[in-house]
Amino acid sequence: MAEVKDFTEVLKGLPKNWGRWGANDEIGSLNFLTSAEVLRGVKAVQQGKVFMLGVPVARPEGDPLHPIRAQPIHTMTADEGFFISGRLKPFPGGLKYSDDVVTMFPQGTTQYDALGHAWYGDKLYNGFDPKTTIGGLQKCSIQPIAEHGVIGRGVLIDAARYKGKKHLDRDEGFTLDDLLGAAKKQGVTIEKHDIIVLHTGWLDRFYQEGQKALFPEGQPFDEPGLQYSKELVQWWYEMEIPSITADTIGCEQGLNKETGGLGILHSALLCNLGVIFNEIVWLKDLAADCAKDGQYSFLFAGAPLKLVYGCGSAVNPIAIK
Repeated sequence: MAEVKDFTEVLKGLPKNWGRWGANDEIGSLNFLTSAEVLRGVKAVQQGKVFMLGVPVARPEGDPLHPIRAQPIHTMTADEGFFISGRLKPFPGGLKYSDDVVTMFPQGTTQYDALGHAWYGDKLYNGFDPKTTIGGLQKCSIQPIAEHGVIGRGVLIDAARYKGKKHLDRDEGFTLDDLLGAAKKQGVTIEKHDIIVLHTGWLDRFYQEGQKALFPEGQPFDEPGLQYSKELVQWWYEMEIPSITADTIGCEQGLNKETGGLGILHSALLCNLGVIFNEIVWLKDLAADCAKDGQYSFLFAGAPLKLVYGCGSAVNPIAIK
C-alpha cells in the first residue's frame, strides 16, 4: 500500500475562508446564502413540484448510515396496550394517546455536518481550537447552521446518468471535469452560490441490496463520490459554492487514491472553506423527474434541528421545482 500523505502537506497553499466573515464566524460558506440568494432560488420554481429528500427513519430492516454508528431504536411509551393493562388511564373525558421515543445518532439518517464535525491538524474551521469540541461543540456546532438554514438555488448533477449507470461503482470518483461535463450535457449552468446536489445512485443500491452492498465485511470505506483535486477545490472557492448535498454517506469518494487518505474533501472544503455537507439524501425521484422534464434547478431548503453543541443534525430537505 502506498504511503498515506498527511493532509496538512497535501492541502498547503490551497484557499481557506478563515477570517473572511470575522473571527467569530461559525457558519462558513452559508454566509453566501443571503436574502438575494433565497430569492434567486425562488425564481427557479416553475412547476410547484415538491420533493422531500429525507430517508425513512428506524425501519425494521435497518437504515443507511456510517458503520461507526448504530441503528436507531424506536420504542413505544404509550399505546392501546398501556390502557388495556391499566398502566395508563385516559384523560378526563376519555381521551387516550400514543407516544414514543427514538434513540439515534443525529447523523444516523439524512443529515447535515456541523463545521466542527471534521478537521485535520490542530484547528477547526476558522482557526478554532479542537479542544472546544470536548463535551460538546462550543464552537462550530450545528446550531448556528440550523438558525441560518440552507436555502437557495439548488442544481442537480446526475452523476449516474452522466456515466450511463444505475449507480457509480465502488470507490469511483466524480471529478471536476465530470461535474462540468454533466452540467453541460444536462443543459444547466452552475452559477455562483448554487447548492450542488449530486446524484450517484449509491443510496438506491442500499434499498435494493442492503447494508452489505455498501459496506462489505472487511472492506474499507470506499463509496463513490466527488473526487478531490486541487483544481476542484480552487473552482469551489472561486464559485463560492455554499453546500454539497449527495446520496452517499460522505458526499466524497471514500478513499482518495492520490493521497491514500480518508475524508480529504471534508478537510479541504468543510474545514478550510466552511462548505456545509448534507449527506444520505434521497435523490432518485428528483433525478428521474429532472431527466424527464429537463429542469435541473430548483429552490432548495434544508432546516436541521437546533441541537445545542451538536456535531450534526437530522434533516428532511426539500426541493421545489
